[in-house]
Amino acid sequence: MSEQKPIKKAVFPVAGLGTRFLPATKAVPKEMLTVLDKPVIQYAVDEARAAGIEHFVFVTGRNKGVIEDHFDIQYELQKTLEERGKDVAIEILDGSQLKAGQASFTRQQAPLGLGHAVWCARDIVGDEPFALFLPDMVMQDEVGCMSRMVDLYSRTGGNIIATEEVAWEETHKYGVVEMGNDVEGGFEVTGMVEKPAPGTAPSNLFINGRYILQPEIFDILENQASGAGGEIQLTDAMITLAKQQDFYGFTFTGRTFDCGSKEGFIMANIAFALWHKDMAEHIRPEIERMMREIKPIG
Repeated sequence: MSEQKPIKKAVFPVAGLGTRFLPATKAVPKEMLTVLDKPVIQYAVDEARAAGIEHFVFVTGRNKGVIEDHFDIQYELQKTLEERGKDVAIEILDGSQLKAGQASFTRQQAPLGLGHAVWCARDIVGDEPFALFLPDMVMQDEVGCMSRMVDLYSRTGGNIIATEEVAWEETHKYGVVEMGNDVEGGFEVTGMVEKPAPGTAPSNLFINGRYILQPEIFDILENQASGAGGEIQLTDAMITLAKQQDFYGFTFTGRTFDCGSKEGFIMANIAFALWHKDMAEHIRPEIERMMREIKPIG
């Protein structure tokens, strides 16, 4: 196998409207809703940094400027914290900011689908393989999903899809992969099906929102016909690319929370609260009490 280019850039599609969280998302992007003490988008960026990503490409839409502000330095706040000796708060802020030149922002001007959002990043990514993060999918594990994917990529090259097990009766809700031979730390992907009809799924492994893709995907997306919902579908483009290049799968065994849904968002907050020992001591008994005492309305 020829030497592979390292994964140094990541794309974050953040142009979605977040209609499932209205009215909260009328003025606040859904990616800036907080899970515990960090915005949803921060979890994806932190996962990317831990995997060695150096350049962060955000595909935004209208009214998303606060995302850019979040990763910038706020001098007035920084100065006030320094004057008050708030060293812990300063350290937290420093950990959330990106260095000068590390972030790029490009606009998806119309809601034409995930594939179109990825294509909008083509000129910034250039002729390099890149990581793709769906920020709504917040992951919890001791080692980040993308770090494990980069490790697999270092052995296989090609394209990598993160997958996760789901109950067989739920496979019709997701994009599902077909498994080939095992490789160290993963498996060959021999097929992909978007929302297979009940009982027809080739596996119970769904595509969970983390990818490593080769730049040839951009040429495919540029000429990709609209798919389901009249949108440019990334899965359709990956199926085309898989005829030309190798695809591998990694099975993530941590927890994934779909923070684009209210249920997933609430579960993520609970899970990350319970992950912190000091907080868990207070939260766990209160959750147990509420489970006993609070009854659903209606």
